[in-house]
Amino acid sequence: MLDLPVTEIFSSIQGEGPYVGVRQIFLRLPKCNLSCPYCDTEIKVSEQFRVELVPGTRIFSMLKNPIPLDELLDLLQTYDFSKHHSLSVTGGEPLLWVDELQVLLPLLKEKGIDIYLETNGTLPVELLQILPMVDIISMDLKLPFDSRTFWDVHEAFLRYSTQKEIFVKIVVNQATTWKDLQNARDLIARVDPAILTILQPVTPMQGIQAPRPQQLLEWQSFLLERIINVRVIPQTHVLIGQL
Repeated sequence: MLDLPVTEIFSSIQGEGPYVGVRQIFLRLPKCNLSCPYCDTEIKVSEQFRVELVPGTRIFSMLKNPIPLDELLDLLQTYDFSKHHSLSVTGGEPLLWVDELQVLLPLLKEKGIDIYLETNGTLPVELLQILPMVDIISMDLKLPFDSRTFWDVHEAFLRYSTQKEIFVKIVVNQATTWKDLQNARDLIARVDPAILTILQPVTPMQGIQAPRPQQLLEWQSFLLERIINVRVIPQTHVLIGQL
């Protein structure tokens, strides 16, 4: 049986996108293939990971990394999924662990657990390997940064994702350009203009400023010229003090 390194497992409220407010179990995995300037998530592999044994208590125990997949399965099954919408598999970038997920996710599906994948949308080949086991895909559409662009891999990823329930999040800040938004809008519209698109104002950090209210209204109108459903939703878990 394979082992999988974990960052943390806990019960909390989904704070982003159209499922804001639902209760989920979060399985956070380490490592990422990007270094987004606004990222606030720990991605290193530690010798131990923390697990919230009683949901919602914020009382954590520490377990040894990596954990065998059979033990991880047993651990996840201790949670009452009748009170949780789904299991959010998040990171980091969870698709970096696709070999392990190909083993774990079918076992979770056998138990009737819905899988909510949170991903940066840059690993389309890896997505295909677990796509049958995923129920909902929350895909970040990364605007260019550090002279890097992701349009081609995002388009391939998005085309594969339309086999499932998919929504796209675009994190925007005060310096976001019309050109980048147009490229993002046109990419989504080419694949399917009905894909739900979220404009997510960045949570200010490291000198990156949130968009002004007028910018958000103008950008939403601009995206709505080619995309049917565009919403503005901030990171609400930060606002209410949730993990």
